[in-house]
Amino acid sequence: MLICDDPDAVGGKTFDHWVAFNISRGARKIEENSSIGIEGMTGFGTTGYGGPCPPNGEHRYFFKLYALDTTLDLPPGATKEQVEIAMEGRILDRAELIGLYKRPGK
Repeated sequence: MLICDDPDAVGGKTFDHWVAFNISRGARKIEENSSIGIEGMTGFGTTGYGGPCPPNGEHRYFFKLYALDTTLDLPPGATKEQVEIAMEGRILDRAELIGLYKRPGK
């Protein structure tokens, strides 16, 4: 299970850049422009990864990876909130990476 979100988004609401679940346990890397598992809805109103593009200042992008003890019975396009509810009590381990990004000249 993978979530990428930006808590520094305009308006004070965390913006979801990527939600992916039911990723193959054998996955070792994610190729550029590829899809993995089942992808959920992003703040862009689409599924798939939407990269960073902050309108101003430097933003933090949290990449959260979860190992679950089961697959999730959710459809493509499920929201981050639906995925988080479905994975409650199912988390075996987790990792987090925070990346910083600022658009040049902004």
